[in-house]
Amino acid sequence: MTAPDDATALFEQLTGHAPDGVWSAPGRVNLIGEHTDYNDGFVLPFAIPHRTYAAVGMRDDGRIRVASTFADDAPVEVALDELAGLFPTPTGATPAVAEWAAYPLGVAWALQLADPSTDPGAAGCGVDIAIASDVPVGAGLSSSAAIEGATASALNDLWNAGLDRTALARIGRRAENEAVGAPTGIMDQMASMLGEPDAAIFLDCRTLDTNLVPVGIAEARLAILIMDTRVQHSHATGGYRERRASCERGAAIMGVPSLRDVSMGDLARAEELMDDVTFRRVRHIVTENQRVLDTVKTLRESGARAIGDLLVASHASMRDDFEISVAELDTAVEAALSAGAIGARMTGGGFGGAAIALIEQAAVQTVSDAVTAAFAASGFTPPHLFTVTPSAGARRDA
Repeated sequence: MTAPDDATALFEQLTGHAPDGVWSAPGRVNLIGEHTDYNDGFVLPFAIPHRTYAAVGMRDDGRIRVASTFADDAPVEVALDELAGLFPTPTGATPAVAEWAAYPLGVAWALQLADPSTDPGAAGCGVDIAIASDVPVGAGLSSSAAIEGATASALNDLWNAGLDRTALARIGRRAENEAVGAPTGIMDQMASMLGEPDAAIFLDCRTLDTNLVPVGIAEARLAILIMDTRVQHSHATGGYRERRASCERGAAIMGVPSLRDVSMGDLARAEELMDDVTFRRVRHIVTENQRVLDTVKTLRESGARAIGDLLVASHASMRDDFEISVAELDTAVEAALSAGAIGARMTGGGFGGAAIALIEQAAVQTVSDAVTAAFAASGFTPPHLFTVTPSAGARRDA
């Protein structure tokens, strides 16, 4: 069965009746702009075809129950008015419920906080939510934002909250930051909510202004290969928090609100003021912001074939300055480039997950075989390889 069928079947198994509807939201790939989002910087993600589905139905007892096909845990059920006692979760702490359940429950909690007039508990408007997904978990493709987007879209409709897509992205980020305890920025949620076919989303993370940038992958006879290393990662673990703390320390040393306010011309002064590690963290953010701007300009003026060097430079910066790559990611990038990829880089928060390669459509099998062989030669777990195209954002499916 497909993921939407799985979500519906789980809902019917849970409740004994059909859901009121099915909503979905996609995972995302970040074309370029890593760890710049929580520094008020620039990012260029796009939604992918892989989606998370939420089959949702109303109930009349003011309770919320969540279940998923990808967790062995039993369904989690609480009263809506009890959510305020479960959240927020301190950054880095373990949520009061299973982590997978903290995402949809956190969305319900954040939605009520965002609009106090929305009081589904008082109205008896509880919900059952059954979740299924074909977004790879832990691969850096934002399976978490897909859960948040599908849940937020469903509750927005069923509770008549009337929030727009940007507001729902904020709801998702609050759930991830404060309910799950992962200190992420808003890029993933915005990409999942606002994605459009054949376009990347140029997002200013300070203002939340967005512009669609045509990518033209199919027209140029190119493909984007995802190379999932199968090395699991989590944004709630220490490495991500340490990088964010380094960025905040660097901004404080420079006397600015965030690293968005540090320019390329400021790097010489930054190097004089900072220890080596903090400086290299800062240098990655400042140069990565510039690479996003350069990629947007290049896509608009010259097309996707011209961005390869920017992708390669981004990976080098994440490997050497931000130190968030791992051997499997480096192997994937190097093997893809050696097999003729136009550009390649790790994508996502790092410490595992996936890399992407921009390649000729005709070379998909050749590059895939080269990456698989490189992993085998290194004794790594075989990677999961597949292509993606920029796709639509959150929606109601049924």
